[in-house]
Amino acid sequence: MKNNDYILQMKKISKEYYGNRVLKGIDLSVKAGEIHAILGENGAGKSTLMNILFGMTVIHETGGYEGEIVLDGETINIKSPVEALDFGIGMVHQEFMLIPGYSITENIKLNREITKENIVSKIFGDKLKTLNLKEMSKDARKALDTLEMDIDEWVKVAGMPIGYMQFVEIAREIDKKNIKVLVFDEPTAVLTESEADNLLKAMVKIKESGIAILFITHRLDEVMEVADNITILRDGELVATKKNNETNVMELAELMVGRKIEKVARSKEKQDTAETILSINNLKVMMPGEEVKGLSLEVKAGEIFGIGGLAGQGKIGIANGIMGLYPTSGEITIEGEKLKLNNPQDALKKNIAFVSEDRRGMGLLLDTSIEMNIVITSIQNKGTFIKKFGLFTQINNKEIKAHASNMIKELDIRCRSEKQVTRRLSGGNQQKVCIARALTLEPTILFVSEPTRGIDVGAKKLVLDTLVKLNKELGMTIIMTSSELAELRSVCDKIAIISEGKVEGILSPDASDVDFGLMMAGEYKKMHNKGDELQ
Repeated sequence: MKNNDYILQMKKISKEYYGNRVLKGIDLSVKAGEIHAILGENGAGKSTLMNILFGMTVIHETGGYEGEIVLDGETINIKSPVEALDFGIGMVHQEFMLIPGYSITENIKLNREITKENIVSKIFGDKLKTLNLKEMSKDARKALDTLEMDIDEWVKVAGMPIGYMQFVEIAREIDKKNIKVLVFDEPTAVLTESEADNLLKAMVKIKESGIAILFITHRLDEVMEVADNITILRDGELVATKKNNETNVMELAELMVGRKIEKVARSKEKQDTAETILSINNLKVMMPGEEVKGLSLEVKAGEIFGIGGLAGQGKIGIANGIMGLYPTSGEITIEGEKLKLNNPQDALKKNIAFVSEDRRGMGLLLDTSIEMNIVITSIQNKGTFIKKFGLFTQINNKEIKAHASNMIKELDIRCRSEKQVTRRLSGGNQQKVCIARALTLEPTILFVSEPTRGIDVGAKKLVLDTLVKLNKELGMTIIMTSSELAELRSVCDKIAIISEGKVEGILSPDASDVDFGLMMAGEYKKMHNKGDELQ
């Protein structure tokens, strides 16, 4: 097939961020009038690939990329989103880019307003032309009708339902006259089922007009409904490109998550008879972007219990809600005792410790010494490392130094001394300081959220080895939340996959790639319910 048969080709695209190669020679070819789906877990490289195509600033500020982009038979170098639009590449982002105080029409035609002559402009020039509201309205109406959106085009965006805002974003892109390629980045994530159906119909209409669509989603049923071809990325590599009629949901699920799992060495056999140490019933957490919507699960004493799922599905909200950091409702029982909700002090009293996913924002005092970072929570909440002199108290610097030195040795924290400012440590060593602070509380249950985010491969293994060691030698119950499914499968006894704020299912780490893939995509229950109905 000749190159000019394709409207877009991305050839051998590679990208490196600070020594970490996130894309490794990706090839992607798309025809005009084709819907091409791009699948992959969080961190697979989908967004980076699209950021390169759209000329996002983050790409060029971090050394650019390797490879070639060919649009309509010509090699192009896209340096900014403005240039991308000039070339005919549009993108519907996950985050809305609408002006609430403007009407739908004004948002659709923003920076592309239609003007008309008047008496003053004829004398003093084009700058005094007035808006041609009739023509702008006509264009906006045409775009809205394509999406079967029955709403007045002059309604203000402020106060509109989220689903409507998504359609306005899409209407703005399809109104642009020179669009050749349109990127949809998780467009149905915020839509109701009926709105999603309407959007999929609209995508088919758009492709029939000759526009190529790149469709990023994790919903495999939508992919099978509208995509002509499907590309699967994993760990920055191209796994496969499949024609719709030559694959199925089961195969796609397996391709998304399938990889060799390297188990961390573990000798301790877990007992099924272990008592329940944590019981969660109908948990709801109002954490923006990671809302939990009525989740129930149980964790046995001495387990390493994994919590996985795609970004924005609620997995991060669980530990944050239990620790009282966001408004929470439901019922949580720790070793038979009810936990007071929305009360961080009670969580700490019940011997729960938490290593946050946001180690730089919440987890560390960056301009404070390593030793003080390790002991600060214990001083504040347990009154340890304090010397008393009658009515007076003083921090016990000698005890702090001895404890910090021991932690540095035990966790192999690479530093000059316990006095070193935490900001000067590498990401992996900063994470170990967070773990050291949690361990100083001597917890019965340790929550660790995204423990290896942003650290190199060697440091990742050290952190995971540390968690296994704590579990094995101290019998500590560890609840680990991670976007890295392979990591969860390498160390956990069980893994709960969260989808749309609830538990999609709980699997053993040795369960099939298909089951993990279906759960990550929120398709597992649907498929099993269909199976039950047929029986």
